[in-house]
Amino acid sequence: MERSFQGTLLWISAAKMPHLTKPLILLLCLAVTGECRGHGHRVRRWTGTVETQKNGPSLAKKPPDVTKSRKTKTENLLKVDDHDFTMRPAFAGPAIPVGVDVQVESLDSISEVDMDFTMTLYLRHYWKDERLSFTSSTNKSMTFDGRLVKKIWVPDVFFVHSKRSFIHDTTTDNIMLRVFPDGHVLYSLRVTVTAACNMDFSRFPLDSQTCSLELESYAYTDEDLMLYWKNGDESLSTDDRISLSQFLIQKFHTTSRLAFYSSTGWYNRLYINFTLRRHIFFFLLQTYFPATLMVMLSWVSFWIDRRAVPARVSLGITTVLTMSTIITGVNASMPRVSYIKAVDIYLWVSFVFVFLSVLEYAAVNYLSTVQDRRERKMRERARSQSLPCTCGISQTRTMTMLDGTYSEADTNSLAGYTQEPMVPEEEQEELHEVLEKPERMVVHMSMSSESTTTKKKKSLRTLNIIQNTHAIDKYSRMIFPGSYIFFNIIYWSVYC
Repeated sequence: MERSFQGTLLWISAAKMPHLTKPLILLLCLAVTGECRGHGHRVRRWTGTVETQKNGPSLAKKPPDVTKSRKTKTENLLKVDDHDFTMRPAFAGPAIPVGVDVQVESLDSISEVDMDFTMTLYLRHYWKDERLSFTSSTNKSMTFDGRLVKKIWVPDVFFVHSKRSFIHDTTTDNIMLRVFPDGHVLYSLRVTVTAACNMDFSRFPLDSQTCSLELESYAYTDEDLMLYWKNGDESLSTDDRISLSQFLIQKFHTTSRLAFYSSTGWYNRLYINFTLRRHIFFFLLQTYFPATLMVMLSWVSFWIDRRAVPARVSLGITTVLTMSTIITGVNASMPRVSYIKAVDIYLWVSFVFVFLSVLEYAAVNYLSTVQDRRERKMRERARSQSLPCTCGISQTRTMTMLDGTYSEADTNSLAGYTQEPMVPEEEQEELHEVLEKPERMVVHMSMSSESTTTKKKKSLRTLNIIQNTHAIDKYSRMIFPGSYIFFNIIYWSVYC
């Protein structure tokens, strides 16, 4: 009506003013027409989306999978809010079976002092919880991280005899939860655990150690939760690159048995057992070879002149102190056990050999001192008893005989004197030993010239051989090495 009214007014005005108003009327019509078009465009812009949805052609689409829909929340899909997950699956029913398998990533360290080991592993649990079942047209599982674990029930497995353990959290918590449409659940986590290992060091360092990592449910007895190895011995897998500096990993194997607690009952316990054999080469270089060399060094004193007191004493003390240092260094890296270790037997026997070599020289020095003192007394006694027996011999000839440089004529000139000894009979043997010393002595010239000359030559020949050698040193050169070699044969045959 608005448009018709405006047209009527324009027609009346045009009839009255035929010449002036025609241009004005034309401009007014154009303005009204543009305003009407703009209003229609605005209406179509606001209603275009709705019209397109209503009137557009329908496209054939595949029905969406609810498990992959963005608008479906995990809590609604798994019905987490509809169940009480503080209780185990099939509560008040039979025990729920929980399978376990382990992949050992690394065996980080073995500590003899603390008697423990550190291991990093992937721990996986398998069970079925029908409360987590869902419908899926593709029958595919859903994988979640550790945030969903806090909202559902998971087994409360812990490590028995563990000292420290933690779940890796770089860059996020290393936890994976995989749920299948039928309710089966896979729960995996990456753990590093330090656990105790009862070690026997009676054969150290020629020993083998067997350690175990034990897994058990903390709250649920065997009537509520049945813990088992999922695939038997194949449930445990290891990395072939696992190695230790001091040990050779011989084998891994699994076992399981029940553990009883008097206050709570019976629990299923799983064991990861592994056997380690110690490398001996390190200890050969650091302990056995140095100890053997110190023992052999102590034998050098048997070939040193017994009158070289500073040389033999310093050598003996040095070897004793070195052996003490070796023993202290070995025990510093070992636990304070109350039994004797194999390395202790070897080191202490070696220490005894070194110490006995010092005592051997003490005995040699003492006996040599006693013998020298006795011989000195015998020489003084022989000199005092031989001086009056010059019996008419001139002073010059007497002094010549005292020097020991007498001629055959001097001996013949004394042939007429009595042959009775000037020394008592009980001291004859002691005087014979004294006469063999290379010193100035008084000689009783009451024997024939031929026998005296022969004995003098033999005495000088023997003197050159055993002048600085004691009988104990001679026997020690054979007894000490022979005994130590015999000990080594027995030791290595028993412990190897």
